[in-house]
Amino acid sequence: MAEEVVLKVTRKGQVTIPKTYRDILGIKEGDLVYVKLEDNMIVISKTGIPEPGQAIGEKRFKEIIDRLEEERRIWF
Repeated sequence: MAEEVVLKVTRKGQVTIPKTYRDILGIKEGDLVYVKLEDNMIVISKTGIPEPGQAIGEKRFKEIIDRLEEERRIWF
């Protein structure tokens, strides 16, 4: 596992996920990530949304759509 690092927050509230962490999780430009508060920590995790064309099955598809609709309600 990668060691802890200190990140600088920009005036827009942005931070850069270190390359080592992105590589470990397979996060690339344009990917979506989950962000949540947990015990006074900000936790960022990979969404697990499949790549276009990847077979996922009806149950997983419904889970993804439900989660996206939940996020959409929060943002709009």
